[in-house]
Amino acid sequence: MIPFLGPLDPFPPVAMAQAEMGGLLAVGGGLLPDRLLEAYRQGIFPWGTVDGLPLWYSPDPRMVLFPEEFRLTRSLRKTLRSGKFEVRFDTDFPGIMDACATTPRPGQDGTWITAEMKDAYVRLHELGWAHSVESYEGDTLVGGLYGLAIGRMFYGESMFSHRTDASKVAFAHLVRYLVANQFGMIDCQMHTDHLASLGGREIPRDVFSTRLSALSGAASARTRWTTNPSDIAW
Repeated sequence: MIPFLGPLDPFPPVAMAQAEMGGLLAVGGGLLPDRLLEAYRQGIFPWGTVDGLPLWYSPDPRMVLFPEEFRLTRSLRKTLRSGKFEVRFDTDFPGIMDACATTPRPGQDGTWITAEMKDAYVRLHELGWAHSVESYEGDTLVGGLYGLAIGRMFYGESMFSHRTDASKVAFAHLVRYLVANQFGMIDCQMHTDHLASLGGREIPRDVFSTRLSALSGAASARTRWTTNPSDIAW
């Protein structure tokens, strides 16, 4: 039976997640900033709702990408050097979330990014925890991603692309930023061929949890990212 969480109830141990349900751990508990931060620090994330209540997951194995293992292909390097896209950090977080929510995806009907979910992550962005990486073609937002930075850990949430390689260019700039700031791991949550092509791989949940505990507790600044990613030389 999946535990139901009240507003103040702690999460159950991640070992209780239901493997046959994709790692579903609990239902409910709300989406206030402290609840979300508590979840991420334990390797738990919200994904979808039932009757308006968030569903919390902790899958095993866990898809991650270690920044030093990022796979920069020759074609992507060429795109980066061409300057086809301008990349920015934290200039349109709500726009990134809207695009992630509305971009059609193969095999997916609708979106898990509800209005309540958007409000929760925009609040985390205002508090300096959540960040966006945006690819522009002229003044048009054509790709990007968002996620959370806690300690030396980055938790990827969603990405979209309206042009070939637009999201990959954003991801490449994210990786460069994380390497420069000594981040140790990107949580990619669940396997996708797209993330695997960039160097992501699955690791056992217990290994993930051990690394997560050390990285999320590391000291780091909690602020809007002001680095100009377009200054990066490829």
